[in-house]
Amino acid sequence: MDDKSKIVLDCLKERRSVRSYKPEQIRPEELDAVLEAGEYAPTGMGLMSPLMVVVQDKDEVAELSRLNASVMGTDNDPFYGAPTVIVVFADTTRGTYLYDGSLVMGNLLNAAHAVGLASCWIHRAKEVFRLPEGQALMKKWGVPENFEGIGNCILGYAAGELPAPKPRKSGYVIKA
Repeated sequence: MDDKSKIVLDCLKERRSVRSYKPEQIRPEELDAVLEAGEYAPTGMGLMSPLMVVVQDKDEVAELSRLNASVMGTDNDPFYGAPTVIVVFADTTRGTYLYDGSLVMGNLLNAAHAVGLASCWIHRAKEVFRLPEGQALMKKWGVPENFEGIGNCILGYAAGELPAPKPRKSGYVIKA
């Protein structure tokens, strides 16, 4: 295995979901690198149908957090204080929309780790953007009505050490 392969594989194995963030905003060049990786995610027939909406305004991040928490039935911050949220949407007219959006999310998470950012996939985007407030945000951002929220990729700088990896379960892989 060459050095490039080892670097990529180590990055994939070392990435962790982070649930505690420093308040400082990420640098534009870090965000751009993560977004570019999202743009290169595989999509059905190469149509690149998902959309990524970057939210960095504190009030808008707080509103997204509040809506997400309300869907969850809590008032805790499901974004854990992360200063940046990338909302991934996908076109429901595409048969592969859920997979396409999920692959974008995966690329975002792995790219974040590669550039030194902490990240976490936060669910409930589908439910949030079915709410009237969520529909209003989609309209404000120019996201077509036939798009569905796939996930929220929160980004920032970890407030502590990355969590240790959990042991991999036995039987995860079956070699047929």
